[in-house]
Amino acid sequence: MLNHVMIGSNDIEKTKNFYSAVLGVLGAGEPMEHVNETGQTRLFYIHDGSTFSISEPINGEPVSIANGSTIGFVCDSPEQVKEFHDTAVTNGGISVEDPPGPRDGTMGTMHLCYFLDPDGHKICGIHRPA
Repeated sequence: MLNHVMIGSNDIEKTKNFYSAVLGVLGAGEPMEHVNETGQTRLFYIHDGSTFSISEPINGEPVSIANGSTIGFVCDSPEQVKEFHDTAVTNGGISVEDPPGPRDGTMGTMHLCYFLDPDGHKICGIHRPA
């Protein structure tokens, strides 16, 4: 359903370092970098048919987070959920909600983790058993 998600960053190099480490856990390589005609840098992490993008704000205003929003990344195993989380925290992310682990819900038991990236965007790692 989705082609891509784009978030903003106030410090594109810091955010690049953060997401290169965190998304590397999932197998994503280094991002494609593009500077648009008005001078903003954008990063594109392309992996498994999806694109996660980061951009300096085009309007020149500081980045703001979307309260109530979460971006979820699929993990291959419960162990990868924990590694995804721990890599984020090691690289400047902030752990939020419960520690990484199983959660029972209407869709069965899933393994989840949540953290905030350096700009405050809420990120989830999720593994749903087949």
